[in-house]
Amino acid sequence: MTPVINSYIPEFKANAYQNGEFKVITDKEVKGKWGVFFFYPADFTFVCPTELEDMAENYARFKELGVEIYSVSTDTQFVHKAWHDVSDSIKKIKYPMLADSTGALSRALGVYIEEEGLAYRGTFLFNPEGQIKVCEIHDNGIGRNASELLRKVEAAIFVAENPNEVCPAKWKKGEKTLKPGIDLVGKI
Repeated sequence: MTPVINSYIPEFKANAYQNGEFKVITDKEVKGKWGVFFFYPADFTFVCPTELEDMAENYARFKELGVEIYSVSTDTQFVHKAWHDVSDSIKKIKYPMLADSTGALSRALGVYIEEEGLAYRGTFLFNPEGQIKVCEIHDNGIGRNASELLRKVEAAIFVAENPNEVCPAKWKKGEKTLKPGIDLVGKI
């Protein structure tokens, strides 16, 4: 397997549904800000709406950090709209819902399940330069937690802004970080 961390966002162009409108999202629009790509298997399923609702309920916190959320499934933008129209959970979503109906973006990021035409639960955090800084892939029966993702996003932003410091396990914004150096060897 090729390491994915620090690799770049692939070129893509995807239809999307957001706030009552259809739009097109490209890799060029994503660059220049932090972005989370949140892959899930399919609309009208079971774990997926719980995750997307969790992201929707935390969306303002991501935006405060300058992060855009992009949910992605292999459904079309029309299916995203239909799901949005009928599901109370999905009606809460304000972030773009990308349609990866050909599976091209899912394949490029290694989350596509060929025999099913669906994506695994993949989460990718891209920095403003378009590099992957966090990658997490779950089996489809295991839901994710937006609060834990927020913690990782805050850590990635902190490290980007403070290149001589690192965030230890369980680090939360405002807590003590570490400054790697010979003085720390064997002392932690």
